[in-house]
Amino acid sequence: MKVPNAAADVSASEATARAPGRFRALVRREEIALVVLAAIVGACGGLLVMGISAAAQALHVAFFALAPGERLSGSQALASPLMALVPAMGGAILGLMLFWQARGKARALIDPIEANALHGGRMSFRDGIVVVAQNLVSNGFGASVGLEAAYTQISAGLASRCGVAFEMRRGDMRTLVGCGAAAAIAAAFDAPLTGAFYAFELIIGTYAVAALAPVVAAALSGMFVSCLLSDSPHLVEIVAPGALPASVWPAALVLAAFAAGLGILIMQGVTLVERGFRQTRLPQPLRPFAGGLLLGALALLTPQVLSSGHGALEIRIDAAMSLSSLAVILALKALASAISIGSGFRGGLFFASLFLGAMLGRLFADLAGPVLPGVEPVVFAVVGMSALATAIVGGPLTMTFLALEMTGDFPIAALVLAASVTTSLAVRRTFGYSFATWRFHLRGETIRSAHDVGWIRNLTVGRMMRRDLRTVPTDLSLKSFRRSFPLGSQQRVVAVDPASDAYAGLVLVPDAYADGLTDLDAEVSTLLRFTDATLRPSMNAREAMALFEATESEALAVVDGAEAGRVVGLLTESHVLRRYSEELDLRRREATGVA
Repeated sequence: MKVPNAAADVSASEATARAPGRFRALVRREEIALVVLAAIVGACGGLLVMGISAAAQALHVAFFALAPGERLSGSQALASPLMALVPAMGGAILGLMLFWQARGKARALIDPIEANALHGGRMSFRDGIVVVAQNLVSNGFGASVGLEAAYTQISAGLASRCGVAFEMRRGDMRTLVGCGAAAAIAAAFDAPLTGAFYAFELIIGTYAVAALAPVVAAALSGMFVSCLLSDSPHLVEIVAPGALPASVWPAALVLAAFAAGLGILIMQGVTLVERGFRQTRLPQPLRPFAGGLLLGALALLTPQVLSSGHGALEIRIDAAMSLSSLAVILALKALASAISIGSGFRGGLFFASLFLGAMLGRLFADLAGPVLPGVEPVVFAVVGMSALATAIVGGPLTMTFLALEMTGDFPIAALVLAASVTTSLAVRRTFGYSFATWRFHLRGETIRSAHDVGWIRNLTVGRMMRRDLRTVPTDLSLKSFRRSFPLGSQQRVVAVDPASDAYAGLVLVPDAYADGLTDLDAEVSTLLRFTDATLRPSMNAREAMALFEATESEALAVVDGAEAGRVVGLLTESHVLRRYSEELDLRRREATGVA
């Protein structure tokens, strides 16, 4: 029985040219060659990021009449009330794209986390182009989503395609996909450490010494290309504050708890909005248009709810603002983000979570100011920014290094680390998901991180079972059974119903030779065991081991799953344990870089 494999479908959908055999062997054999390939992938990723960013900014300038260099979310007001219809225009275009996509292809798009968790790093570059187009339309027409989804999807897709061309091993392929994502984030924020740890924590799913050199090379390469092609900083520049008093530490942990709660509310709010749009019974292609109308209404109040929020963060993070203004901006931006994602606009919440966290930190600083004299509000803005991003995106070290590269201040980085770890622990214990893994959960997937679990799913009963087995009918006499299966010839025999050929049970050969058996004309049906315990070919190794433990059996029959229950194989517990141990050892060696 053939087990469907989405990764195989991805590979089959794109005819990928193979690299020359000499270079394939070099990359597979030499770590330095892998590092060089990662650096090339990183440079290409940086180019792609700069192109996408420039295209989005051009759309903002064209549709919202911005001045050169002005950011959409940094505007104080729309140039014309008619511009409030621009998000709805983008929603209509996106709806047409979704309609075309639904007609042309049923397979869901695979993102880098899912590719590394389930498919050994195999993902489609063509999917990346689709995501870039949809994300550009969404962000370019003002939807409250970031471009990080497009950055990482296209860069990781390019990396995966290179991995297929070089016929890389599963572990190296996953690392190269992480390199693509690291380069994308490093180029987007001018932050190579942030990009590298984004890859380790969110894309590869673990820190491995063998992956350090290629990931760092890709991140640095992506950042260098970004710096060469752009004079303006991509990261919000913050002047490092003075010394931090001891009282700021417990306050930061309290802020981290609030950030965890807000992060969970935002993630559940997106799901609630999505459910609300479904209940309206609007066709899916029309939902972005409806969401765009709602976004336009919010933009009439303040355009700072539009786009990812980069410009708004630049002007709001350390500007003087009243409590009411902070609360209103926080609420409107959170609502705009939930409407955008929930109505079907394509994008992520990476930068939106940074902006929302900064506003939460500013709000907390104003409320806690009387008991924390001498602490600048920007300190809590940075802490809140990193903590909320940890709650929604994940990756406490990623956000810690982002704060360090943003401020260049080590005491603040230590404070952010404490807050981010607290937020991560709180979200993990109370909710259990980041935004990406929460979306997987809603789709029915059990992915909690990019940690490689695909090999478990691929290690199925159908691939491990023995197919060359002999069966006997249940009405066979013991005398005939003994004649066909002498003691010691084999341990067990599968018995089937003589009429329907359906599975009936297992007969242990030693049972047929027990001293207490005197009636040799009796049927073997009197010796049947495990009549209700069977395996299915689609079960994975863990499911099979759980069933072996529950039934206390050393072997079980494999049936095809149809009502008739036709026997297709036999699997022993010892063989499952051996294959499972071999695969675990292989993954361990891939993680440590031991050949």
